[in-house]
Amino acid sequence: MEPIRVGFAFCGSFCTFQQAMPALERARARYGDVTPIVSEAAASIDSRFGPAHEYMREMERICGKRVIDSIPKAEPIGPKGLLDVLVICPCTGNTLAKLAAGITDTAVTMAAKAHLRNGRPVVICLASNDALAGSAKNLGVLLDKKNVYFVPFGQDDPEGKPASLVADFTKVNDAVDAALQGRQLQPLLLLQGRGS
Repeated sequence: MEPIRVGFAFCGSFCTFQQAMPALERARARYGDVTPIVSEAAASIDSRFGPAHEYMREMERICGKRVIDSIPKAEPIGPKGLLDVLVICPCTGNTLAKLAAGITDTAVTMAAKAHLRNGRPVVICLASNDALAGSAKNLGVLLDKKNVYFVPFGQDDPEGKPASLVADFTKVNDAVDAALQGRQLQPLLLLQGRGS
C-alpha cells in the first residue's frame, strides 16, 4: 500500500453508484488513506438506485472516515493540504460545468477548488448523458486545464444515448497513478465506455 491521501468525491449520477462504490473499495485497498466526499445531492436524494444514507454509511465503512458533505467541511482541504489527489467519481455534467466555470457551490466543487489551489491533481471519472451535447464545451475546457486529468471514457450507449459518455470505472486507480506523475492516462477515448 502506498502512502497517498486520496479524496474520493461522489456526485449525483446515481445510476453509476454501483460502479463507483467498487472503485472506492479499490482505491482504499491500494492507497489506504481515502476520504469520502459527497455533493449535497448525493448526500440527500434517495433514488431508485438506493437511499442516500445507505450509500453514505457504506462509504464511511469502506474508508473508516466520516463523509465530507458540506462546503464548510470541504474548505480546509486546501489550506491544510489534506489530500495528494482528488477523484470525482462519478462526475456529472452539472459538476463538470461548475468546475469549468469556477463555480463553488457544493462540497465537491469546494473540495476541487481548495485542492487545485495547491497545484495537486484532480481526476475526473465522467458520467454524463449530455457530455457530447450541452456539456461538450465544459469537457473541452477541463481537458485543457492544468492539474485536471480524466479516467478514460467512451460512449456507453451510442444508439440509445448518443451524447452520453461514461468513464471506465475500473481504470480509476490507473488514472490516479498517472495523474500523480503529471500525465494523462492513455488512451483517453475508449471505443465503448463502461456504465449504464
